[in-house]
Amino acid sequence: MIAKAFFVTSGKAVGKVSSLNSFDMALKEAGIEQCNLVTVSSIIPPNCEETEPTKLPVGAITYVVLSRAEGKGKTISAGLTWAKDVETGYGIVAEASGNMDKATVKAKLDKKIREMAKIRGLKLGDIKFRIETLKVPPGSYGCVVAALVYIF
Repeated sequence: MIAKAFFVTSGKAVGKVSSLNSFDMALKEAGIEQCNLVTVSSIIPPNCEETEPTKLPVGAITYVVLSRAEGKGKTISAGLTWAKDVETGYGIVAEASGNMDKATVKAKLDKKIREMAKIRGLKLGDIKFRIETLKVPPGSYGCVVAALVYIF
């Protein structure tokens, strides 16, 4: 199984009932709430093209690189960074999440993807980022997600 395409999406939500419900609402905002998500690691195959977000069939087994953060009364962030090698066209993805602001997450993501490229001997082209940040109100549950979604 080699993915032919991918898209990147994200969402955030605040709820009063539970962290599970805020996660579900964040997935809905990201447009992937109807999928059965299977998390995978961080490789974009050669010739796998980035595309616009696509509505997937209800119940589809969907492979994703997922970054997720949850919290109560804190600032939370989840983000992804991705880039392709200029020579081979194969790419890498890094994720970061936690109780931090957007600038901190972006700095962590940048450091991670550059280290991954160095380990693999890749010369990265355009490095892209997708980050969601949320200040969760007291007494509420918050969730942020960022996902790179593979299409087969």
